[in-house]
Amino acid sequence: MIEYGAELKTPVRFLLSMKILFVHDRFGAQAGAESNLFHTAVALKGLGHELSIAHGQGTGKEESNWGEVFTHCYRLSHDSIVPDFAEAMATVSPDMVYLHNSPDPSLITFLADARTPVVRMVHDHKLFCLRGCKYTPWSRRPCERALGAYCVFPCGGVLARSSGSRRSFDWVSYRQKQRELSDHKKFERLIVASNYMKLELLRNGVEASRIEVHPPVPPPVKIAVEPSFSDVNRLVYAGQIARGKGVDVLLRALAKVQTPFECIILGEGHHRAYCEALSRRLNLTGRVIFRGYVPQAELTSIYASASLAVISSVWAEPFGATGLEAMRCGLPVVAFDTGGIKDWLQDGENGFLVRWKDHRRFAECVEVLLQDKVLARRLGTQGQRLAAEKFDFRRYVDGLENLFENVGQGNREVCA
Repeated sequence: MIEYGAELKTPVRFLLSMKILFVHDRFGAQAGAESNLFHTAVALKGLGHELSIAHGQGTGKEESNWGEVFTHCYRLSHDSIVPDFAEAMATVSPDMVYLHNSPDPSLITFLADARTPVVRMVHDHKLFCLRGCKYTPWSRRPCERALGAYCVFPCGGVLARSSGSRRSFDWVSYRQKQRELSDHKKFERLIVASNYMKLELLRNGVEASRIEVHPPVPPPVKIAVEPSFSDVNRLVYAGQIARGKGVDVLLRALAKVQTPFECIILGEGHHRAYCEALSRRLNLTGRVIFRGYVPQAELTSIYASASLAVISSVWAEPFGATGLEAMRCGLPVVAFDTGGIKDWLQDGENGFLVRWKDHRRFAECVEVLLQDKVLARRLGTQGQRLAAEKFDFRRYVDGLENLFENVGQGNREVCA
């Protein structure tokens, strides 16, 4: 049974209850976007709001928990997404739509022309990057260009990795991406996780008044976690195993670490088989363990048995919420300086921020923390304090709720 909003209740609340229709391309646990959506929905329901969701395919993970949170769940069929969504809108009659990842570009156009206000959580780079990863494929160096002709040539972003099994590539329409970006500029607000993501939207012509930064703060850990910092020297990587996440770069760094260690890699992805083979070639068998997906409760217990967390992303991370989760559990973090990570990781204060793709320096930082447990514990404690002071879940939800109330109030005034 899910407990709704117990840590968010206040003696006096003046905000009106709202009907909010969530939209996402998945239903169930998967990655950071799904985690943020679910925890936000649980908190908002606990504050008395009526929530429904229109969604794409199920993930097969924790779907029953999602079904418990939302009053109505509408599955959008691939062949009739807009009609299905229009029916959901007519049934729910929401005060606002909270869009996460859209199941189809046609739904974006429908929402841009609808009277109901839309708030979009921009989780990643797909809105302004044809590849969706915001890095050059040959080097994985983060791209700092706005959506434009360069994305077609020489970048070649119109050819993307196929999600199917019969073709190697899918065609991505540059004109459709331009249209999608233009439609987003009509939405009432675009929420981003970091100052880096705000800069990306500004670079692509979105008005500053429509952008709000709300880091996707995870809910507080219910059970006090005290990392062991034991002689096992356990490292934890939690996240998808994709090229942009740089697990292969992490493995090359770990191959240079002389101090005995055990690294647990949690997550799934298309790059897993390659990384497992690379791990064997680097003679890391027994020191690196691929565990696959684990539920949140188990992740917390793994953090409690660890000495540090590692984030090896080489793409421009929109935020890197898994690092914040590790900080909450008192672990220092070692990560590459890319994207929005510097919003929460302060070099030498709560971990180490390493120059992009510098796996030698990454290995040195891991080595330092494994050899100096007093330093590791101090950095972990400082990170735990920073997470509590700067990234408070209640303030995060309050900020969203106030934004939604302002947007919904404007809609009610127009309708009146």
